[in-house]
Parts: sequence; structure tokens; C-alpha cells
Amino acid sequence: MSPLIFVVGGIALLLILGAGVAIAATGGQRAVDERLEQFVGATTVVELPESVDSPDGPDVADRLDKALAGRNFFEPIRERISRADAKLRVSEYVTLVVISGAVAAIIGYFLPQQNSILIAVIAGFFGLRIPRMYVRTMAKRRMQAFDAQLSDTLNLWVNALRSGYSVLQSMEAIATELAPPVSVEFERVVQEVRLGLSVEQALANMYRRVPSEDLDLVITAVNIQREVGGNLAEVLDTISFTIRERVRIKGEIRTLTAQGRVSGWIISLLPIVLGFILFLINPEYVSELWVREDPWIFPQVIPCGWVVLAFSGIMIGAGAFAISKIVDIEV
Repeated sequence: MSPLIFVVGGIALLLILGAGVAIAATGGQRAVDERLEQFVGATTVVELPESVDSPDGPDVADRLDKALAGRNFFEPIRERISRADAKLRVSEYVTLVVISGAVAAIIGYFLPQQNSILIAVIAGFFGLRIPRMYVRTMAKRRMQAFDAQLSDTLNLWVNALRSGYSVLQSMEAIATELAPPVSVEFERVVQEVRLGLSVEQALANMYRRVPSEDLDLVITAVNIQREVGGNLAEVLDTISFTIRERVRIKGEIRTLTAQGRVSGWIISLLPIVLGFILFLINPEYVSELWVREDPWIFPQVIPCGWVVLAFSGIMIGAGAFAISKIVDIEV
């Protein structure tokens, strides 16, 4: 039977599995929990009476989420999803990771001319990390967009306070006037306060979703003003000036270090991409690096090719790490 049939069949089976999980995740029982969880934080769970049953039957995804909620291992996953503002739950994310790894392993096994389990394992490992890299990238972009809007946010906040608005009314104005992600986060703060949380708790939840140093400074100023009093508008105006200067300096540094960052990516990825291309062209020649045959470093244990690959990976990683530290300048 052709290997292409195995590939197509495996991908189809994984897609059917993902569709089944997605259908199970759309049960009616989680509607209230999901809407309240959006406002009061990811760690809050609203328990419904046991006598209330969904007409569609038990929600498998909800039960799996409740089972994973008490595990400390899955709490960082929940935080990453919250920071990226991805419309996923922990069970859906884990399912997506498994499907991505399996598809990458199947492609890695059948793509070369000579089927290789080692290539399948390596491809599966990278496939498992694709969803995490995507969520991390989305979270980083969202936080960068939030930091870029924070200066304008503080200006609007200061003007609203000087016009006679309260702190909560100023947050409502920010949620109405500004663009996402700032408007979304401040709207969540307002909704959480309306649902009964204190302003301090609502701001702490926002900082957990957007762990920005500048936002931490703003939240600290608001909390101190609510405890001891003072002119919050003047404090926020000073913080806004500091943030603008920091953003300006960061932009200049990023421009000056752009060539170094590009060089780091090229130095790190070029050997890997070139080795993969050579393996596709002539797999028998490149596979000599990991076959267990002469010459040996330790007889019948470690061949020379393994040592070459190990040192190559260490040198590539060390070079990428050194360049990243050089161009990473703290402000």
C-alpha cells in the first residue's frame, strides 16, 4: 500500500478526533460558567446544582477541564492561554498539542525517501511545540500592543479624573474610547467590579493577564491612592511621562539591535535548514551521522556521528544564546 494513503488516512483520523473534541466542547452546560469566567477571572468556577442537566448530555470538555483545574501542572497552560486571549480551554489546547505532534510525526516519517523513525520523533517533538509557540507569540504581541497603548490610556485617565470622574468611571471611559487590547482589559475590570470584586482584585486579575512592568507601576499607584489618598491624576501624569520616555528609548534600542537579532536567527537556523535540505536530497549520505557503525568513540556504544551532532547542537545553541544576551538591553 502506498505511503501516501497512510499519511492521508492518519491526518483524516486526527481531524475527525479534533472535530469530535470540538463538538463535545460546545455543550450547553458551560454557557453560564464561561460568561462569568470571562469577567471574574480564569480561576473562578461557578458550580451549578447537580439536578440541572444539559439537554445535550454531559459536557466531556467541562469535566476534563474540572479534572485538570486542580493539577498544578496545567495552571501555567491556563495562564498562557489567558495572556494570549485565545478562545481555548485547557482540554482543547492539550488536544491541539497532541494532534499537532502526531501530524508532524507522520509527515516526518513519510516525507523523506527513506522512512526514518528518528526524523519522525524529531518532527513530532517540534510539532508538540507549535501550539505553545503560537500562544506565546500571540501573548507577546498582545502585551507589546498593550504597552504601546498604555501612555495614551494614562493620558485619557488623567483627563477624566481632572474632569471630575471617579476611578471606575475613568476606566469605563477607557473601555469605551480606546482600541483593544486596552479597552478589553479595562472593560473586564469594570465588569468584575460590578460583579462584586474589589478594584484591587480586579486590577490584580488584569495584571495576571497582562504582566507588564508599566502596568504594575500604575496598579501600585492606584492601590496606594485608594488606601492613603492623594492626587491620583498627578501621579498618573508623572507615570505617563516616564512610560513615554521608556517606550522611546526601547524603540531606539530595538532599531540599533535589529541587525544583531537577524544575524542570530540566520546563524541559528541556517545549519539546521541546510542539513534538512541535504537529507531530502541524499538521505543515505546524511544518515551516516547517526548510524551505529564505525568509526566509534566508545566501541559498540557511541559512534562519531552522534558526537558531531551533539557538539553541533551545543555550538548552535550557545551562539544563539550569546547573541540574544548581547542584543537584549534592559531599560
